[in-house]
Amino acid sequence: MLDFSNASFSPETIEVMKAALDRAVASLPAPVGSAHVQAIAESILRTAKEGERDPVVLQRMALMELQISTRCDADRRS
Repeated sequence: MLDFSNASFSPETIEVMKAALDRAVASLPAPVGSAHVQAIAESILRTAKEGERDPVVLQRMALMELQISTRCDADRRS
């Protein structure tokens, strides 16, 4: 996991990030692996650290990054 030890979020922001994580994970087909959950969480943390507070945007960015990384991993295996 990336180092977010210096990140600080208000309780309200943590609730927004949790909602974005829950929605992003729920939108994936089962079974959802822990690596996918970790990638989504890291994306949400990184995007929130940059100042984003809209849960829909946090969710969308995380899912887009996951899709890109999954495609890159598949291309590397080919």
